[in-house]
Amino acid sequence: MNQRPICNYEGSRYSTEFWDATRAYEDAVERVAMRALLPPRGRTLIEIGAGFGRMADLYAGYETVVLFDYAHTQLVQAVERLGEQGADGHPRYLFVQGDFYHLPFVTGLFDTVTMVRTLHHAADAPAVLRGIADILGPRGAFILEFANKLNLKAIARYLLRRQPWSPFSLEPVEFVALNFDFHPRWMWTQLEQAGLRREAVRTVSHFRIDILKRWIPTRWLTALDALMQPTGALWQLSPSVFTRARAGVGKSAAPAGAFFRCPACGEPLGAPPHVEFHCTCGKVWRREGQIYNFRDPA
Repeated sequence: MNQRPICNYEGSRYSTEFWDATRAYEDAVERVAMRALLPPRGRTLIEIGAGFGRMADLYAGYETVVLFDYAHTQLVQAVERLGEQGADGHPRYLFVQGDFYHLPFVTGLFDTVTMVRTLHHAADAPAVLRGIADILGPRGAFILEFANKLNLKAIARYLLRRQPWSPFSLEPVEFVALNFDFHPRWMWTQLEQAGLRREAVRTVSHFRIDILKRWIPTRWLTALDALMQPTGALWQLSPSVFTRARAGVGKSAAPAGAFFRCPACGEPLGAPPHVEFHCTCGKVWRREGQIYNFRDPA
């Protein structure tokens, strides 16, 4: 496989050290945006970069939910929080470890794909978007959050000569290693080139300012942010942007019973509840505990 750099949260305390009380506002407003954009029900959904499963409670209307992440320890936390919660012997949650550049799923599998606070770690965002477009079924929905280069704080810092890069240029900026901000116009072009039609935009975290979060109750800031989010259809000046895009109607859905494919060569492999998958290319992939490991072949 062609290796690109990956931001690895293995062993981190992301669920407690990042998502503590100081980010209650960010969590709340992102949930407002997700509820507004997410199709309420469907057969299959995958969250790419799901981590410890922060957003999993929003997916109650889906029969099968795949939580996908690169870091094994993040998925272990998701298993501990959620379990499989299945009925009739069929697990509702599937936990899959892998690389978002080489998604181990057959073409046209998912009704809905979500990706929140993840694409900003992609050195090759267009490649990630192409992979997502491939696993979406006909008219499948893609809910994407991305870090916005054209936000008001970045504009002010640039005009005051406190940052070297221009928020007005279209190319992504890597402000620290494997952390990228994207211009909305650049992102719309990438979605279109991947075959995904943008149909809704919401701007989020308008009040992501420490002094406001300290002195104004979270519920008030959340209510104000919720009122402003629909203005994203007109302009995008907040630090976070959410969009819903759709796959085309001419796509083929995955064949019945098809699910996994080899991330190394693309060969179809089978479906849960199988625990070991032997590919004709020689790779062997296994379920380890409750996590399907498609990052490290056996």
